[in-house]
Amino acid sequence: MLDVKEQTGKISLSFFKKFLEEKSGANRIDVRVGPGFGIDVSIVDLPNGGKMAMASDPLSLIPSLGLEESAWLSVCLIANDLCTTGVAPQYGQFVLNLPADFSNRQFQIYWDYIHQFCKEMGIAITGGHTGFVEDQYSTIAGSGTFISIADKEKLLVSKYASPGDVILLTKYCGLSSAAILAMSFPTKVKNEVGHECYHTACDAFYDISVSKEAEVAVTALEGKSITAMHDVTEGGVLGAIYEMAFASGNGVEVNNEKLPINAAYSAVCKVFDLDSRYCNGAGAMLIACKENDAEAVVATIEKEGIPCVQIGKMTEKSTGMKLVDREEKTNIIYREKDPYWEAFYKSIKLGWK
Repeated sequence: MLDVKEQTGKISLSFFKKFLEEKSGANRIDVRVGPGFGIDVSIVDLPNGGKMAMASDPLSLIPSLGLEESAWLSVCLIANDLCTTGVAPQYGQFVLNLPADFSNRQFQIYWDYIHQFCKEMGIAITGGHTGFVEDQYSTIAGSGTFISIADKEKLLVSKYASPGDVILLTKYCGLSSAAILAMSFPTKVKNEVGHECYHTACDAFYDISVSKEAEVAVTALEGKSITAMHDVTEGGVLGAIYEMAFASGNGVEVNNEKLPINAAYSAVCKVFDLDSRYCNGAGAMLIACKENDAEAVVATIEKEGIPCVQIGKMTEKSTGMKLVDREEKTNIIYREKDPYWEAFYKSIKLGWK
C-alpha cells in the first residue's frame, strides 16, 4: 500500500529527522555547517582560512502578482537567507522549470528583472539550467542557489545564538503574507478592510528584502555583539523564533505584547483567517545579540528607517520555548504547515479577485 500524504510548504521537523538528518552524502571535514532544522545556510571551510556560504530557495512565478514582482520575490528570498551570515550574496545559480506555454516575451520580462535585481544586489549569475515543463501550473518555477566567499573567521548562523542573548525583530509580523495576498486579491481586500489598508499592505512588498538591516547591524558593530540572525519565512515570527532556538539548542522566552503588529498587515491577514504572528513573514529579521549591546543595535538599525524592537531572550534549553502574555506563560507551538498556503489556494478556488 502506498504511503501517500498530501503536504504543502516546508517539511516538518519529524520529516527532516526521519528522511534527511543522517543522509547528507559523504562526510567531509571541511563542511563547517551542514543541513539542519532551522538552519538556512551551509558553510564550507576553504584553503587559507576562507569560508564559503550557500543558500537555496524556490523561485516564485505567481501570475496574480506579475512577472516583475515574482522576480523580486525570487531573488529576495534566496538573498535573505544568505544575508543572515553577515555577508551579502556574490554569485547565483538558477534552475528554471517553466510552464510549457510560457512565451518568449514573458520569459524576457521575467529574466530581465531577475538580472536587474541581481545586478543591483551585486550578485553575478554564474549558471544553472532553463527548461519548460508540460502541465507546470505551480507558483514555484524552479530554484536558485546564492553563494558568498569571505575571509571572516566566523560567519553568523542561527545555531550560534546563546542563552542570555536578547532577541530583536525588524519590521512587522506577517509582512509578506499581507503584501502578497493584498496584491493577489485586491478587490476582496479593498472591500473587506478599505483602500488605505490595501495600499499599506501592497507598499510593503518591496520591504521583503532584509539585506539592509543585516548589513547595517553587522557592519556598524563589527559583528562583535551579534551572535546569530534568522530571516522570517514560513511559520511566521513565532515559527522563526522556534527554529532559531531549536537550531542553537536553547530555550526561549518571547513577550507577546512586544511583537510588532502592524494594524494594516494584521487586518489583511484576518481577511484570510490568518494570525500575522504565525504566517509567512519574509522581510522581518530575527537578530540575537548580547544584552549590553541591544540598545545600540536597535538604534543603529532604526537610524536607517527600519523598525526594530526587542521581543525576548534566549534561555537555557531546560526552560522550554515560552510565549509570555500578561505574565502567563504558554508553550510556543510550532505549526508544521504554514496557513498562508492554504489561504492563498483557497482564495483562488473561491474565485476571489
